[in-house]
Amino acid sequence: MPPRAGRRRFRRPLTLGLPTVWGAVAVTYKLLCPLAQQNGMGARIVSSAVFFAVGSGLVVHVRRALLRELRQVREVAGAAQNALLRPLPPRLEGLALAAGRFSAARGASVGGDLYEVVAGDHGVRVVMGDVRGHGIGAMATVAALLGSFREAAHDEPELPLVLRRLERTLARHLHERSSAEYPVGGVVPDAPPAEEFVTVLLLEIGADGEVSALNCGHPWPFLLSGHARPLAAADPLPPLGPFPLPADLPVLSCGRLLPGEALVLYTDGMEDARDAAGEFFPLQAALTEAARAPALSPQCLIHSVQAELLRHTGRLPSDDATLLVVRNDRTRARAPHPEPECRARTMS
Repeated sequence: MPPRAGRRRFRRPLTLGLPTVWGAVAVTYKLLCPLAQQNGMGARIVSSAVFFAVGSGLVVHVRRALLRELRQVREVAGAAQNALLRPLPPRLEGLALAAGRFSAARGASVGGDLYEVVAGDHGVRVVMGDVRGHGIGAMATVAALLGSFREAAHDEPELPLVLRRLERTLARHLHERSSAEYPVGGVVPDAPPAEEFVTVLLLEIGADGEVSALNCGHPWPFLLSGHARPLAAADPLPPLGPFPLPADLPVLSCGRLLPGEALVLYTDGMEDARDAAGEFFPLQAALTEAARAPALSPQCLIHSVQAELLRHTGRLPSDDATLLVVRNDRTRARAPHPEPECRARTMS
């Protein structure tokens, strides 16, 4: 039997037995101790001390049990989120990749941000999204959308078809969730609630570095080429959920991602983070400053920006905050030495 399983089997009767022992001590004292039968001030003080000690012991025991259960729940939730947001490979089709996130759900990396990078016959496709809210409910929506994207990215020849698959998946998911919330025989609304929405950014990077995009209410990524600048200035489509997609979905051509250049995708939790004075985090300036370091790997870039964010706010952000870096290494000469190790300390 594994040691951990043995500890759990031993801990269960201990959890049930200790409160019984504390209660038995209190009852025994009250029924059998002569001092408990007296009405004098000294006897009352002693009795009060005994019952206070018993009550304190019960409170401490219950608190430890609850903290232990909460820790286990957080571990399970964090493992589930990590299974959904699978670690990205460091390289994919000549692109260097890295992702990092802060979660607004304290103690567990459970949030509403989603991202994935898939290489297929139609190029490298990237999704970055932000589900309204965070926690277990948002994680279910993340699971539905990521599963749909991982299939559609391989199956669909055109980027608009990938987006329409995501729209249908979200509509079906919200309808099923609404059905589960209504009693049998109740009237299920045809449309999801207006507050249920997801921002989605889709990118397709061709073999020649050509970048195409479809954006539904998500912040445009930054292009790092000496400095940070927005990849595009076009108005995005509305987020998925409240309104159907238009019949025509024109794909935006964003130029080429040249060798050595990088795209930084992010969720609005990065730019919306504020310090004690209410000042927003200057993400573009932080990216420009971090990109000045020579031979900076995507992972180190993320760690550097996350450290700046923590210094700016002095605490974890109040909303989920995610960064995803995609750097074009396709025609770069292989460095004689590995990229410098990133030692920055981050919190998640």
